[in-house]
Amino acid sequence: MKKLFGILLSILVIYVIYYDLTVGTLPTSAPLPADAKAEQVTAVSKSKIPSFDAEVEPGDTVISIVEHRINKSLPVSINDLIEDFQTLNGGRSPEKIRIGATYHFPDYSK
Repeated sequence: MKKLFGILLSILVIYVIYYDLTVGTLPTSAPLPADAKAEQVTAVSKSKIPSFDAEVEPGDTVISIVEHRINKSLPVSINDLIEDFQTLNGGRSPEKIRIGATYHFPDYSK
């Protein structure tokens, strides 16, 4: 009985190692599929908010992208930034931005 248990355990361990090395168990940051790229925001709404386009990279947030662009801390409140971002991107929530997608961000450099 112990030999059978040892053989089954060995087979299970080998299978788990094989599966982990070939398929993997962690999500990867694969490129966006073609249909997701069509979902990207392409037109600025008819607002008077100055803006710039930027592609989202891993680890980026709306605040970090805007602060990096203006090279200083945010000159407006976070609520104003969220409202301006949503206005420029057709109501898209800043929490739902996707890596690799391009969005319009408010430009507070002036």
